[in-house]
Amino acid sequence: MFKWFIVCVVIAIIAGIFGFGGISDAASGIAKIIFFIFIVGAIITFLLFKKIF
Repeated sequence: MFKWFIVCVVIAIIAGIFGFGGISDAASGIAKIIFFIFIVGAIITFLLFKKIF
């Protein structure tokens, strides 16, 4: 049981480092950029396929 306690504490510390550091902000910014790139690519693809069909 003590082994599981140590594992959970280590996981909580690692999650805290990633959550409270700048990594979460950077990941959020990258995700927003990728999302908008996908939206633009999807719109272009739909317009091209609409002209073909």
